[in-house]
Amino acid sequence: MKTIQRIFNTFFIGLIASWGMLSCSPGNQPEQQETEDTVHTEESAMNTEEWEVLFDGSSLDKWRNFKSESLNPQWQIEEGTFTLTEQGGGDIVTKDQYEDFDLVMDWKISEGGNSGLFFHVAEADTLGTVWHSGPEYQLLDNERHPDAQYHNHRAGDNYDMQAVAKETVKPAGEWNTTRLVVNNGKVEHWLNGEKVVEYELGSQAWEDSLAQSKFAEHPLYGRAGKGHIALQDHGDKVWFRNIKIKKL
Repeated sequence: MKTIQRIFNTFFIGLIASWGMLSCSPGNQPEQQETEDTVHTEESAMNTEEWEVLFDGSSLDKWRNFKSESLNPQWQIEEGTFTLTEQGGGDIVTKDQYEDFDLVMDWKISEGGNSGLFFHVAEADTLGTVWHSGPEYQLLDNERHPDAQYHNHRAGDNYDMQAVAKETVKPAGEWNTTRLVVNNGKVEHWLNGEKVVEYELGSQAWEDSLAQSKFAEHPLYGRAGKGHIALQDHGDKVWFRNIKIKKL
């Protein structure tokens, strides 16, 4: 009888130990781990799909010169930045075109420097440069460049059309963060976290400003409705980084 009892006890203890090993085994937990990994992966994929990276510090494949299939060597990657190293690089455009979008980028300008960010840039045979069609978000050293004397030629301005409501630009050599939003003709300029300009393409206020600007003689200015993003070679060294865009 004692022998039978000892056999039963040994079997029972072994059975409990087996259950414990099974319940603690990593092989019984993959479902929860897989779910967590899947959620993380899906969130990352959504973020990637939402924003298109135009420059990540390692490739210039998204860009080419205006009316060209190549990119001039004066535009280079320099310590992770997209840099116009010297005059002669020419204005550059994205290979793709955009209609409604949210664009974010960092930039800094050299002392006394001038550059620009353009949108809805067309490449018709009748257009000689990016500013014959694309409205400009001005990039400037407000402290030293002569253009700063004009109230609508300063950093963040809708160039030659509308001045910023508040100056938030940082000095030459320091990084600024720009956001440009275009949605159903309504445009917002953001600079270092603050909205500084807003307007509506084709509105009466827009037409009035256009008639008094240097663009009045260019019939396609601000009217393309869709086009390339452009960065300007104005002869001064300028740096860009973290350029990304989201279609709206």
